Amino acid sequence: MTEIDLDKRRLMQACGAIGSASILGLSLSSQAASKTPKQPLSEYDRWDMSTMADLLRQGHVSPLDLTDAAIARFEDNSDLNVIAVNHFDMAREQAKKLSKLGTDKRAEAMKTSPLLGVPFALKDLGVSLAGTITTNGCRFFKENRASENSTLVNRYQSAGLNIMAKLTSPEFGQTATTESSLHGNTLNPWDKSYSSGGSSGGSAAAVAARILPAAHASDGGGSIRIPSSHCGLFGLKPSRGRVATGPKHLEGWMGLAVHHAVTRSVRDSALLLQLTQGSEPGSRVTLAKQDMMAALNSKPKSLRIALMDSHPFGYPVHQDCKDALEKAVKLLVSLGHTVEVAQPTLPLEDMFKGMGVTTSSGLLNTVQARENELGRAAREDEFEPIVWGHLQKAKSYTAQQVFSARSAFDQGAQSFDRFFNNYDFILSPVTVAPPPKIGELTLNQPYESFVKNVLKASPITALFNMTGLPAMSVPLHWNNSGLPIGVQFASPFGTEKQLLSLASQLERIAPWADKAPNKEFL
Repeated sequence: MTEIDLDKRRLMQACGAIGSASILGLSLSSQAASKTPKQPLSEYDRWDMSTMADLLRQGHVSPLDLTDAAIARFEDNSDLNVIAVNHFDMAREQAKKLSKLGTDKRAEAMKTSPLLGVPFALKDLGVSLAGTITTNGCRFFKENRASENSTLVNRYQSAGLNIMAKLTSPEFGQTATTESSLHGNTLNPWDKSYSSGGSSGGSAAAVAARILPAAHASDGGGSIRIPSSHCGLFGLKPSRGRVATGPKHLEGWMGLAVHHAVTRSVRDSALLLQLTQGSEPGSRVTLAKQDMMAALNSKPKSLRIALMDSHPFGYPVHQDCKDALEKAVKLLVSLGHTVEVAQPTLPLEDMFKGMGVTTSSGLLNTVQARENELGRAAREDEFEPIVWGHLQKAKSYTAQQVFSARSAFDQGAQSFDRFFNNYDFILSPVTVAPPPKIGELTLNQPYESFVKNVLKASPITALFNMTGLPAMSVPLHWNNSGLPIGVQFASPFGTEKQLLSLASQLERIAPWADKAPNKEFL
């Protein structure tokens, strides 16, 4: 059976779930009229991806309607600077073809492609759309044109998603903000003097600003969860092996980097994971497929949750992040769950030393492959100073250091596995500080100041990349300045369904869909 046939089977299994999706969120008939619209489809801003699919199936909107509405919002929010590579013309042509099908034919096609005509975008890092450029946020890759699709992109297209753009990322995802010399600074829609987070900051800003209902994202140290936290979104990092990353590289950064999405609703995240999960030829870390959509209506049992409320290296936790945790604990207790302070004992020094070896070595491998393609060496002026430093240091690493890194990650995973014998989930901050100002985490600064600032951002989230465990950022708190502050939940390997079940329960008791930057009518 071919990969395309496998994708079709996967989609057909998921199609039954989306038809009833409207009962989980805003009903189509209850959308209140807004003020005089300034953009096409005034109610577009309130629709998540699942609602858009329902509207398309019922013939209330066309793919071209949605595509033009998204383009208008990209243009009206150009100051956020979320686009790395523009695919608007390609997306409009696809939308025109789909719109000509008519309602009946489109509904029939949506039995196997349940998101047919829904606007979407890819992160400009680590994925390929044949015939288009992925820059990885780097000047050395600014003409890096793909000859084939990534496996994940094939699955997105099989689902019917209409890919409109590639969204900004810092150079090779090497920081927790989205700022680069190639594309500039991506701003937080809640306050444009702040970062949208990274490295999936373009995706998060686009979804938070209601430009798109959902967008592709990836996570090698917190890059789904951090921008989700900073932008008031739901962001799930899947277990290692849940979503295929090939065909070129079956594991990103030796398994640290995984792919999924940032969304406004839990059900959209569940649906995308349902449609894209599964191994590919050559996969060695595989997981049995789960009915992710079923998790949305599956009430969690009374859970025992460990509260890990400190920084791994003792840095102070900002009061805003403490407030977010306190609110989350109160919600959990009100739902009948038990929360107590506890954390596993981990080989932290070895794990984080190993992370530096692994990510820098992976970066060097990617750059050297590009050097071979171009027939020339990369130059220092084609990289951010911090990244160039990583590249030079990586050249000195030995095979023994790489082996030791993987061993440290495995030891950390063993510690978490033993810990989860006594707890169902771990609750923690996503970061130990609110969203940073633009410039604080740039890769274009002295290394000493960069390290000092980045330690506030990613050490907690990175624990679950090194160990391959699933984790999610849930938007339950906004600080006094109106900036979102997410909280993180992590769980045992392969338990995304349980995370989605808890997230859905929290979404019902503390909904966030009506919260949006500068959108009074939501």
